[in-house]
Amino acid sequence: MPELPEVETICRALAPALTGRTITRVELFSPKLRSSLTPLPEMLTGRRILAITRRARYIIAPLDNALALVMHFGMTGVARIESPDVPRRTHEHVFLHLDDGFVFRFEDIRRFGNLEVLPLAANGLPMFFQCFGPEPFSDQFTAQYLYKCSRNLKCPVKTFLMDNAVVAGIGNIYATETLFAAGISPCRPAGTLSRRQCEKLVEQSRHILNAAIEQGGTTIADFKHVDGSEGKFAVCLQIYGKTGEACPHCGHPIQCIRLGGRSSAFCPKCQK
Repeated sequence: MPELPEVETICRALAPALTGRTITRVELFSPKLRSSLTPLPEMLTGRRILAITRRARYIIAPLDNALALVMHFGMTGVARIESPDVPRRTHEHVFLHLDDGFVFRFEDIRRFGNLEVLPLAANGLPMFFQCFGPEPFSDQFTAQYLYKCSRNLKCPVKTFLMDNAVVAGIGNIYATETLFAAGISPCRPAGTLSRRQCEKLVEQSRHILNAAIEQGGTTIADFKHVDGSEGKFAVCLQIYGKTGEACPHCGHPIQCIRLGGRSSAFCPKCQK
């Protein structure tokens, strides 16, 4: 599933192509993804896209009528901006025809992604996002904030880091890499984190996410950029997906457990 760096990469690619464009026509080739697509033609036709922004792992396109098109890529979602002359691919579900002659196309083989139009709240975001925590790069995401949020929690620290209500957008790949860089076991109860460990988690998460964005994200299976290229951060991964291999720090075999239904690689010697 595309995580924050991958979605940020897509957002930056879509912004110059979509900002200021008017949607002249909507073509649907499927009735629904995670939610129904049938309202899209009526709600989007004739609307101008004011901006393209990201919140957590979602892309938000505010429109000129106090609504916003919200996109989520699920596990296999791909967005493209192409000529209408390019033949439709089998799993492309939505075409948004633009006033410059190009087409925004949304493909999703496994259909876990979504396109939905939602009303904007006073802060410029749909109400859906009001329960989300701060972005990892925001001034609100500090060691003191993380320490305060973690008090008295018994859940594993990895589950804590992946909770959008705590911090928005840190998924499985980058939580795994952050905990390894900080030397903290993914199983450790969040409530036992020290202030210094919270500092490390904030510092390392920002460093790793920034590095991944610079590399265009991580392609593990299906993720592709708007131009069809793959993210290159996979070669920089220290521990994710390397179960059984030697730890790059100490040489101990990397182990893997399941937390919250997700695989979690870690080094039992380096991550206490």
